[in-house]
Amino acid sequence: MIRTVESAPHMSAPVLAAYGYCETVTGQQARNFAYGIRLLPAPKRRAMSALYAFSRRVDDIGDGTLGADVKVARLEQTRALLTRIREGAVGEDDTDPVAVALAHAAAHFPIPLGGLDELIDGVLMDVRGETYETWDDLKVYCRCVAGAIGRLSLGVFGTEPGARGAERAPEYADTLGLALQLTNILRDVREDAEGGRTYLPADDLAKFGCSAGFAGPTPPQGSDFAGLVHFEVRRARALFAEGYRLLPLLDRRSGACVAAMAGIYRRLLDRIERDPEAVLRGRVSLPGHEKAYVAVRGLSGLDARHVTRRTVRRRA
Repeated sequence: MIRTVESAPHMSAPVLAAYGYCETVTGQQARNFAYGIRLLPAPKRRAMSALYAFSRRVDDIGDGTLGADVKVARLEQTRALLTRIREGAVGEDDTDPVAVALAHAAAHFPIPLGGLDELIDGVLMDVRGETYETWDDLKVYCRCVAGAIGRLSLGVFGTEPGARGAERAPEYADTLGLALQLTNILRDVREDAEGGRTYLPADDLAKFGCSAGFAGPTPPQGSDFAGLVHFEVRRARALFAEGYRLLPLLDRRSGACVAAMAGIYRRLLDRIERDPEAVLRGRVSLPGHEKAYVAVRGLSGLDARHVTRRTVRRRA
C-alpha cells in the first residue's frame, strides 16, 4: 500500500499563500488538469497544484524563446532548486512560492521527487532537438515528461488499504501518463511541426508516407495520414486500457480525479480518430460542458467499476 495523508496540521500564512499561488497557476494554465483535481479533498488538491506549478515552470523553460544554452542553464538551476526541496532546505519564508508549496507537499505526502528530475531530463531532450526513430525510443521521452507525472501524482493519491495488486500502481500510473502524452502528441502535431519539433517515430512516419512532416493544414502529398493517425490512436487506446487498471486501486475521489483527466483525453482521442486531419487545421479540444460531464462520470465511479468488472472477467 502507498501511504497518503488526508489532512495536514495547521498551515502558516506563507504556506497557504504559496499554495494559493500554485492553485491560481493551475486554474489559469491547466484547464484539463484543473477539471480533475477539483474532485480531490483540499490537501491533495493543493499538493497536486504544487506539482503542476513546478512542472509548468520546467515546461515553460523548454517551450520559451531563450537560446538553447540559456535554457539548459535555467533547467539546471531548477534542478538545483529541486535538490534544495528534497534536502529540506526551503523554508516557509522563501521568496519562491512554488518551492514553498512543493516543499510542504513533499513533507506531508510520499511524493517521489525524482520524477521531477526525470521531467527536467525530458525537457532537456526537447532543448537538444532529439527525434525518435522507433516507439521504444519515444517511450523513453514520454516516460520522462508524462509517466513520471503519473508516478508523482500517485504519491499524492496513495492506494486504498488492502487493494489487490496495489504494488503495480506505479506501473499503471506510468502507462496512463504515456497514453495522455501520445494523445497530446497527436493533438499538437501541427503546432509542434511549426516549432521545429517532431515526436512521432520516424519509422511510423515512413510507413505511412509522412516523412515530409506537417507544415501545413493538409497532409503530405501521397501520404496515408489517416492511416498514421489511426495506427497511433490504437496504440494510445491500448495504453489507456492498461493504465485504467489503476482506478480500482485508488480511493473514490482520487479515482474520480484520474478518471476525469484521462476521460477528457480519451474523448480527445475519439475526436481525432473521427477526423484525423482536424489536428492539421487547429487544436482539437472539448467544450466545457463535455469536460464537466466527464468529471461527473468520474466522480460517479463508473469508469472504475467498468475496469473492475473487466479485470474480474479476465481472471475468471
